[in-house]
Amino acid sequence: MRILDQKEIPYTPHTYPHEEGEAVDGVTVAGIIGRDPECVFKTLVARGASGALYVFDIPVADSLDLKKAAKAVGEKSVAMLHQKELLPLTGYVHGGCSPIGMKKQYPTVFHETAEILDTIIVSAGKIGCQVELSPTDLIGLVGAETADLTV
Repeated sequence: MRILDQKEIPYTPHTYPHEEGEAVDGVTVAGIIGRDPECVFKTLVARGASGALYVFDIPVADSLDLKKAAKAVGEKSVAMLHQKELLPLTGYVHGGCSPIGMKKQYPTVFHETAEILDTIIVSAGKIGCQVELSPTDLIGLVGAETADLTV
């Protein structure tokens, strides 16, 4: 949220109750905050065959298609990052990973449906916090592209 404030990008914060250190699945989060799961996106980090890291944001109820994801970033293949690698490489914990404010800005791809939404909701960087903002603003902020990424 600090980055959004610095860049003067309007957003609406959302919070939800959770047990300390326990991630809640995205569909449950969407229900708690009263939003359609198609508008709430999860942030996934994968490593390409080249060793490069990539960020993929897809609706919470969907599954990432690794072949489509690899094609979107020009890799032969991609594999999900091991959970233990997430914090050291991104600065975020599982369940609180945001496309905004990672330690390094990795190439990012949003599922193509982001372009047709009025607003998109992503993690605010910690479990229990989400931000809702314009997908155009978010995609522009992180320099992302869009593609068909789901099964």
